[in-house]
Amino acid sequence: MEANRWVVLTAVAPVAWGANYFVTHEFLPADSPLYGAALRALPAGAVLLALSRKRPRGDWWWRSAVLGLLNVSLFFVLVYAASQLLPTSVASTVMAVSPLAMMLIAWALIAERPGVAHLAGAVVGLTGVALMLLTGAGTVSTGGILASVAAMLVSAFGHILAKRWGTDVDVLASTAWQLTAGGLLLLPVAAVVEGAPPALSPSALLAFAYVSLVATALAFTVWFAGLRHLPAATVGLLGLLNPVTGVLLGVAVAGESLTLQQLGGLGLVLCGVLLGRPARAGRRRGEHAPGPPAAPEPPAPAGPPSAHDSRPLPGPRPTGRPPAR
Repeated sequence: MEANRWVVLTAVAPVAWGANYFVTHEFLPADSPLYGAALRALPAGAVLLALSRKRPRGDWWWRSAVLGLLNVSLFFVLVYAASQLLPTSVASTVMAVSPLAMMLIAWALIAERPGVAHLAGAVVGLTGVALMLLTGAGTVSTGGILASVAAMLVSAFGHILAKRWGTDVDVLASTAWQLTAGGLLLLPVAAVVEGAPPALSPSALLAFAYVSLVATALAFTVWFAGLRHLPAATVGLLGLLNPVTGVLLGVAVAGESLTLQQLGGLGLVLCGVLLGRPARAGRRRGEHAPGPPAAPEPPAPAGPPSAHDSRPLPGPRPTGRPPAR
């Protein structure tokens, strides 16, 4: 099914973003969020520009700036700060509140009313998020929580706005314009606030390569492509794979603890993702119900055949052997 293929492709984005929290927290400089965001956006934008070979036209000059500010400049800085201030599991699970935010914004902005299955998936997923957050493990930074919540709200609005505006332009090109515009907006602010760019170790350079090429260029392209072909509610629920990836990476690589409460939360999160499947929602809306029977063809008009009519004249069927077929 075409919709299921888009679901699988779009799911690449939240998985890459879940891993991005761990990479940022472990390998990138903690005191340079502005340069960190710019170095994430600009190489990704340059790669996608080289692939698309298109530049903005008409309204897309200012639309690219607006979407770049929301989806890149503000979002990347807030995510970078949250990744440094919070444990990987906490930072990634806060972003899982975004499905409900995306559903409400899509309803208001593009008249996409969420279905019952989508709303149920959001509630189940949020319950799982609460179970994973309320573990009492370690100290949780209030500033990190605020940065993560702000990133979630900014991205939810920016993604739905991109869905509304992006119907008449190539996904690869529009993603490239957003990343490039957002990175260019960040550079002068980073130079004023943070001074000279930070010195990067070989491990930091490799981390930036992953963050820029995989968690940004690839992830944002498939995410925005998914928003073109799937309901915003379905795409938002796929974002719940972000905390699953973040928590499992934190346990497997960073040695973070995983309690029974968190395991229950992970199970609920996966149930929320499954509730948003397009086929499931389509059956509830009756999209696969059989259509009305086809109307019978009208009989041929009565009357003598014309000189140009090639139909055989009615008459008795010949007897003997039937004709060969």
